[in-house]
Amino acid sequence: MRLILIILFIFNTVIEIFSQNYSNTNYDLKYQRFEWEIDPEIMYVKGIVTSFFKITENNSSQIVFELADELNVDSVIFKNHNINYLLDNKHLIIYFNEFFPINYFDSISIYYQGIPPSKNSRAFEITNHNNVPIMWTLSEPFGAKDWFPCKQTLNDKIDSIDLIITAPKQYKVAGNGILISEQVINENKITHWKHNFPIAAYLIGIAITNYSVYSDYVTLNTGDTLEILNYVYPEDLDYSKINTPNIIDVFQYFSDTFLHYPFERYGHAQFSWGGGMEHQTMSFMLNFSHSLMAHELAHQWFGNYITCGSWHDIWLNESFATYFEGLSSERELAEYDWETWKLQKIYEATMTDNGSVYVYDTTDYTKIFIHSMVYAKGAMVLNTLRWELGDSIFFQSIKNYLNDENLKYNYAKTDDIKYHFENTSGIDLTEFFDDWIYSEGYPVYNIIWSQDDSNNLNIIVKQKQTHKSVDYFELKLPILLKGLVSDTLIILENNYNGEIYNFNIDFKITSAIFNPENDILTRGSEINQFFASKEDFTFTVSPNPANENLQINFPVRINIKKTEIYNSEGKTVFKEKLNLSTDIYNVEVSNLKEGIYIICIYTDKEQLTRKFVIIHDKK
Repeated sequence: MRLILIILFIFNTVIEIFSQNYSNTNYDLKYQRFEWEIDPEIMYVKGIVTSFFKITENNSSQIVFELADELNVDSVIFKNHNINYLLDNKHLIIYFNEFFPINYFDSISIYYQGIPPSKNSRAFEITNHNNVPIMWTLSEPFGAKDWFPCKQTLNDKIDSIDLIITAPKQYKVAGNGILISEQVINENKITHWKHNFPIAAYLIGIAITNYSVYSDYVTLNTGDTLEILNYVYPEDLDYSKINTPNIIDVFQYFSDTFLHYPFERYGHAQFSWGGGMEHQTMSFMLNFSHSLMAHELAHQWFGNYITCGSWHDIWLNESFATYFEGLSSERELAEYDWETWKLQKIYEATMTDNGSVYVYDTTDYTKIFIHSMVYAKGAMVLNTLRWELGDSIFFQSIKNYLNDENLKYNYAKTDDIKYHFENTSGIDLTEFFDDWIYSEGYPVYNIIWSQDDSNNLNIIVKQKQTHKSVDYFELKLPILLKGLVSDTLIILENNYNGEIYNFNIDFKITSAIFNPENDILTRGSEINQFFASKEDFTFTVSPNPANENLQINFPVRINIKKTEIYNSEGKTVFKEKLNLSTDIYNVEVSNLKEGIYIICIYTDKEQLTRKFVIIHDKK
């Protein structure tokens, strides 16, 4: 008896030690077969999950799945025998009685059942519609483990899956891939779905209720016809049949512009959550509005075909899907127009002065899916980048990203999309990504313009940032100049605060519009005309270059209220408040470093600017 106790003690000690090792990187998950028994009236799941795996680290003697502690594992079968396992801290550790070499290939079957935990209300849900029960799943980001043993970390996709669901015969089951069969046996129906493409665990989804089923079809430019299979509530059948065909033109646009649809089928399944979820090949959605259908369809490329490699990089899924939802309106394929869509996203993105597109805190799913940042701001950052690079480079970069052999049907991170934008454009985008993806806030502009009698146009650009994480947003700034008989668009390469531009425009300007097509993410920016007399622009600064003193000479006496000097980085290096009426004004500049500066003279109603240079005497 003592020997047995010692053995048990040793065994439990070993188990405790091993239980701390939750690494799941030592195997590649090749295939999973899910066999579930589910009744949409009962909050309960019973299943067998058979997983085929290949060992990727030599001398491996265990593998780890993720599974909620609330579920009960009945047994784990390996080579027709029960083997040891431990469910600890949401990890199911499978212990083998041997060490496997690298590339060893085999399978295990996990028998389990229980009530999925309610703390993640979306992972495995039972609700109702029209007094009929419906069971549906939504595992993103961390919920897959709440209803099946899985490899939930974003480092390994399952190469293919089979879903075999037993449910009461009056219901239909929506799932991933192709519907293989529906077989009624006594009071149950066994539904078999098969998906033959790599899939992340959180993109596996099923829904069970009294669905009505019909198909739409899209003809691709290859000549192939693809089925769009719709599982809808019977009470919404007429509404659905009117609206689901609206996705066909968008489907063709996405496929023709970027990459052929990457899976064997597509479809929609109606469910009770207030939005949509892009389950691979079968998007779940509350309704069939154009924007929701376009968004979830875009996810099949951005999120499913190529999936974010960490939840920090969720913008690679959501910002892109949101932007491509918008592009369908640009192509006039939606009921909302492109300009309205951009204005709405700018409004949403600038509701707060802080927040980044990149997600730093991924401990709580509510912090991952912040709509104003990951969806709206991320989409308009993409539009701003498109403005910077031009359409040809922007869209070719995305094509190259989608066709990257290392990324397709795999995972990607921010550096991967950055690489393709840089590689295609030949431009270093580190500063752009640092400012717009990793940092916070947005720019607010105050632009002053004036035109003299000779049609010379003078513009000064001032920018403030809504968050201190960005020193300056360097951008191309579009300004539409309008005249009585002519218009023209000028683009300013703006790199620092207080930058001055001079043009000769061959018509008299009546008005100027900044960011006329809302291509730049900004809010509260202003552009105003500075009404100045011809004499105002003849004031001089001397000597120029200056050394110790700068003299400003005005052709007439003016009232100076304030003087400011900016360096080439837009930083204020001199400021003086005055109440001085004079035609000559001197400023001490000996303490300024050599370089280019801008002096701004403020009067009661105007702002006068000049550029000057400081070069100190070398002795």
